[in-house]
Amino acid sequence: MLEKTFDPKAAEPRIYDRWEASGAFQPEHALRRNPDATPYCIVIPPPNVTGSLHVGHALNNTLQDALARFHRMRGEAVLWLPGMDHAGIATQMVVERQLAASGNMGRREMGREAFVARVWQWKAESGGAIVRQLRRLGASCDWTRERFTLDEGLSAAVRKVFVTLYKQGLLYRDKRLVNWHPELQTALSDLEVENVETQGKMWRLRYPVEGEPGRYVVVATTRPETMLGDSAVAVHPDDERYKDLVGRAVRLPLADRLIPIIADDHADPEKGTGAVKITPAHDFNDFRVGRRHDLPLINIFTPEAKLNEVAPEPYRGLDRFEARRRIVQDLEAQGLLDGVDDHRLAVPYDEKSKSVVIEPYLTDQWYLDAKTLAQPAIAAVEQGRTVFEPASWANTYFQWMRNIEPWCVSRQLWWGHRIPAWYGPDGQVFVEETAEAAAEAARAHYGEAVELSQDEDVLDTWFSSALWPFSTLGWPEQTPDLKRFYPTSTLVTSFDIVFFWVARMMMMGLHFQGEVPFRTVFINALVLDEKGQKMSKTRGNVIDPLELVDAYGADALRFTLASMSGQARSIRLSRQRVEGYRNFGTKLWNAARFCQMNECGSDPGFDPGAAREPVNRWIRGEVVKAARAVTQALEAHAFDDAAGALYRFIWNTFCDWYLELAKPILNGEDEGAKIETRAMAAWALDQALILLHPVSPFITEALWEQTAQYGRPRDGLLIETPWPDLPQGWIDAEAEADIGWLIELVTEVRSIRSEMNVPQSARTPLSLIGADGPSRARLTRHRDRLLSLARLESVREADDLPPGSASFPIGAATAALQIGAFVDVAAERARLSKALKQVEGEREKIARKLDNPDFVARAPAEVIEENRKRLAEAVSDAEKFTAALARLQSVG
Repeated sequence: MLEKTFDPKAAEPRIYDRWEASGAFQPEHALRRNPDATPYCIVIPPPNVTGSLHVGHALNNTLQDALARFHRMRGEAVLWLPGMDHAGIATQMVVERQLAASGNMGRREMGREAFVARVWQWKAESGGAIVRQLRRLGASCDWTRERFTLDEGLSAAVRKVFVTLYKQGLLYRDKRLVNWHPELQTALSDLEVENVETQGKMWRLRYPVEGEPGRYVVVATTRPETMLGDSAVAVHPDDERYKDLVGRAVRLPLADRLIPIIADDHADPEKGTGAVKITPAHDFNDFRVGRRHDLPLINIFTPEAKLNEVAPEPYRGLDRFEARRRIVQDLEAQGLLDGVDDHRLAVPYDEKSKSVVIEPYLTDQWYLDAKTLAQPAIAAVEQGRTVFEPASWANTYFQWMRNIEPWCVSRQLWWGHRIPAWYGPDGQVFVEETAEAAAEAARAHYGEAVELSQDEDVLDTWFSSALWPFSTLGWPEQTPDLKRFYPTSTLVTSFDIVFFWVARMMMMGLHFQGEVPFRTVFINALVLDEKGQKMSKTRGNVIDPLELVDAYGADALRFTLASMSGQARSIRLSRQRVEGYRNFGTKLWNAARFCQMNECGSDPGFDPGAAREPVNRWIRGEVVKAARAVTQALEAHAFDDAAGALYRFIWNTFCDWYLELAKPILNGEDEGAKIETRAMAAWALDQALILLHPVSPFITEALWEQTAQYGRPRDGLLIETPWPDLPQGWIDAEAEADIGWLIELVTEVRSIRSEMNVPQSARTPLSLIGADGPSRARLTRHRDRLLSLARLESVREADDLPPGSASFPIGAATAALQIGAFVDVAAERARLSKALKQVEGEREKIARKLDNPDFVARAPAEVIEENRKRLAEAVSDAEKFTAALARLQSVG
């Protein structure tokens, strides 16, 4: 017998161990049954080895797991391939902090080899906690194929790709601006930089015009220390104020050198004075202006962001912020500070620590010609070979890909894929997959063996991640997995890495495999708190998914996340929602207990198509409709629709209606009807468990195991049970009309009782006026059920509406519920009128907001969507209260 309640803490680890031991997570499980099974592959977005499970991971992996389980139950050879990313910067920072906290020597004192060994030691001891946490969520990955971006196989793929791209002329070294981390002394990707809105200053500086004493060009800057690296002042070609100055020069204060005044569209005549200082070595926009005008690139910083020997002597060695203070002070002393304004600006910080300001810095780095690689990737999405869901994300992808810049792939770190480039004594570079191959190339070049030194840099973490869909399947070897599972089927990922990961996988997959890496890219929503705010430790609104799993079980969290995962860009999560869906699991558990107590056991010989009882023919059709709805929703990645269909079928149709309607049969004397109903209840429960399993795997597996087939154990686990493919002919129109009539009548009676505040204990008479033959037959057939389910005193036919009745249409007849004796009509009219007035006021307020073009233009999409939803609710409530007032009119 089932326990009174489901205990997730006790059941989940045991069930997960059974799944894993069964081999069900591996595609070979399906291939043994059917060697021609259709392959279905998802590669997990590899979490950082330093990471812990957050709600974004929980959402993303819930959706992936739902797809993996769904396709597995359909008989497909499913490979959900797991792994972790070595997370170059994040991991190196963790270990360096540990070394500092323990008082040990730093990485530079340790040396490269010892430090890298220490990081591997940390990974073995502490890395990969998130993998254990994914298991707690129920992730059915094939852990026997788990990969790591620094394992030997993936490292070989990285080296081969780098060397191939270099020899194809698509990878090269160049001196360009990068996001520079002055403490780590490495370049960062844009993703690793967070722009923080900050209250700062805007300094207006006077640059004296050469040859025209007393005339100045005033420029504004938020970083006055960079003025020492200025190469020009730019004005717009059409700006009349400066036409006579274009081609002349100003004298750069403090540096005492001449810089030209140039005409360039980058200068905006409407902003400030219309003149801008150009510092190509320390500003990304200025770098592009400098390239257009062939301006010198004057780097005034050291890698530590101190002023170097290019700066005037008084400022050399100063930290950039101290230099700023001194420069402003000196300009003011010389009368060259025109003014200072308070100014809000976005300051770039290191995304990991959020404490280090990132500096645009000119340095030699390795670059990939992303523009060339982007063209086939753009065409693949245009042609529909890869489809984005929601479709709007394709526009985001196109916008970035069509404006793509060279990709800086080198990082000045020690933890990562070391760049396979070696330098000869004269600086000649040899790019090969191994040191031996580089030495051979050098010997051929110099005519003798020479000493080579390997490039000190490592590759951007995203470089190895870009190869993930094919490197994890064994490339560069032509493995069986690569042949079977590439291209992969579906990628489920978050919107913030469309540029940094999805686009780059598209480029690399097409270039090295000649085919897209995945057929579909599903972009999951951003998880916000219940107020619609982004979660952050600063706000104190972070929801820990593992706490929710501890409190309510993994299924409750999974169902909550799936039920909210539609086309919206964000979802709002609260503990109350998860608690509510825990109650959904409890409802299912109680229904299974009811079935067990009434000896409803699965019968392998039972044929649902042969059912005779109307209620059993009806539930059979409802199962068919639910299976169709859930299947279509999961095929379309409409996870919220799937969850909604499951909720309505299990809670409303099966638990609230079928089991209630079945009780008189189960408690009756007709043994044939009783046997059929027990078998039908067990069959319908089994179908519910199968359909719910992809979203709520633990409770369904537990119930599958414990609801035996007439005392016999199940033939296998639910995870490997075939997905239902039920005949549409099992939908019985006659039974549907019959039971539908009963449900509609009971529902309407309950609604009126609730609307009119009829006391719970009151039993009211119900009359049916103008009933036709089928309605009279139904009234007779379902009289006892109506009396019980609708809490009625009596049910009869009548020629006219009885006094004190609230009426409503039901089929061809009119039903009249006599509630006059139980209702204070005046008080109810006042209550309903007040409620109607309030909801109409709310409706008008929201409608005015949505009719305001300024609001629609400024508000985020999710805010507009929320207002539309509230408007629809207000309209619905207004209609409900209006109908109730109209009904009340007939009561008295």
